[in-house]
Amino acid sequence: MGGARTALYDFLFARQQGGTFILRLEDTDVARSEPRYEQDVLENLHWLGIEWDEGPEVAGRPARGPYGPYRQMERLELYREAADRLLAEDRAYPCYCTPDELAADRAAQEQAHQPPHYIGRCAKLAAAQRRQHEAAGRVPAIRFRVGDGAVAFHDLVRGDVTIDTAALGGDLVIVRSDGTPLYHFTVVVDDAQMAITHVIRGEEHLSNTPKHILLFRALGAQVPQFAHLPLILNPDRTKMSKRKSQTAVAAYRAEGFIKEALVNHLALLGWSPGEAAPDEIFSLDELVERFELERVHSAGAVFDRARLEWLNGQWIRRLSDEELIERAMPYLLATLEARRAEGAAVRAPRADDLRALLPLIRERMPLLSSISDLVDFLFLREIAVDPALVVPKRWDAETTLQGLAEARDRIAEVGAVSFEADELEPPLRRLCEERGWKAGDLFMAIRVAVTGRTATPPLFDTLVALGYERTLARLDAAREAVARPSVGASARQT
Repeated sequence: MGGARTALYDFLFARQQGGTFILRLEDTDVARSEPRYEQDVLENLHWLGIEWDEGPEVAGRPARGPYGPYRQMERLELYREAADRLLAEDRAYPCYCTPDELAADRAAQEQAHQPPHYIGRCAKLAAAQRRQHEAAGRVPAIRFRVGDGAVAFHDLVRGDVTIDTAALGGDLVIVRSDGTPLYHFTVVVDDAQMAITHVIRGEEHLSNTPKHILLFRALGAQVPQFAHLPLILNPDRTKMSKRKSQTAVAAYRAEGFIKEALVNHLALLGWSPGEAAPDEIFSLDELVERFELERVHSAGAVFDRARLEWLNGQWIRRLSDEELIERAMPYLLATLEARRAEGAAVRAPRADDLRALLPLIRERMPLLSSISDLVDFLFLREIAVDPALVVPKRWDAETTLQGLAEARDRIAEVGAVSFEADELEPPLRRLCEERGWKAGDLFMAIRVAVTGRTATPPLFDTLVALGYERTLARLDAAREAVARPSVGASARQT
């Protein structure tokens, strides 16, 4: 979610400024750059509607843009050339330190209560010492000379920032001993070569910015403007992370959140539209019109799932019937297929079935997946009913049996021809008045009896959707289940 929020802000800023939004795949960390991760990122950006103007070939779409290639592993020659230039100018140097030596340095610093830093063991090696290390088989990494002093820059979100180079951990490794370049080096070389003017990224990169600025200067390149976005926080104000939170966009998609709501919510995680937008419901096009970096906060933004669900419900209500059917149907089909795999007899829903139900369920759908709990019982030829659940809290089994029996008689009297919601409600309410029952108790018993659930669309509309014959049959089966609870925890109903 953090990466998606960053991409969204970059996209909105580029669109609002008439600029170019660039997708660059930073894949030099081979261990973390599997194709499945790349596919997940690209697919979810595309699904959210965050389309790039320049980028690599992906999913059959050709590469586009004048500064390619846009995959870093295809740009290694550029990094080699830049590193050679820094070495030739003595702005960088070969470092022969072994992992054991570096680990010993860190241990000594920890024992001395010092922050970890490179001690500069190879910073001033003579040529003869370098030849000696190489003769011993040591293959060097390349370190960039950070130097002394402070680096000052203006952040478009946080204002003026100054960081002393002493806090940067010493001279910076820019190329590993195996020849692969590191992130801090590649992004600077790429930003310089691709003529990047603005870098909008997460707050965790703020401390890296002085390193990047020093590298830009050493390469003789124009330093872009930086904007560091606030962290996304959990409700307890701890940092949102994979270990503590659900952070994957794909997981929210699977739950039934829709792209409009996710984009809307992500935009509001750190950005304020101003007082003129009290409901804060914006489409992607509206966000492009309104977005301003000046309105991005520096304080952390709390991820409010309840707020996201509210937004999701609002956007579901805005979908056309056809859009809602198309998006919700896969969730219902998946639920019914799971029930079929468990042995249930299932009738496949049609678009016309859902279209007739939308007026009953649209307002009750915080998620697309909510459709299953609301209507799946209509497409099951049998349902499992818990006898204990059929009995309302204020009733006992005997009262429940009486209530279901008399309710069945009243419903049967309505008849198949007149089986409509406004014909069913009056006789059942009269029954409650005659018996001194609370309508909520009788209606709950009927609801559980015919659906197996305590929460459904409006009861009488639900009965109509089930139909005359199935309603009576399920009431009969539920009465049998309540009368014989010892048979088991549930009973099958047709």
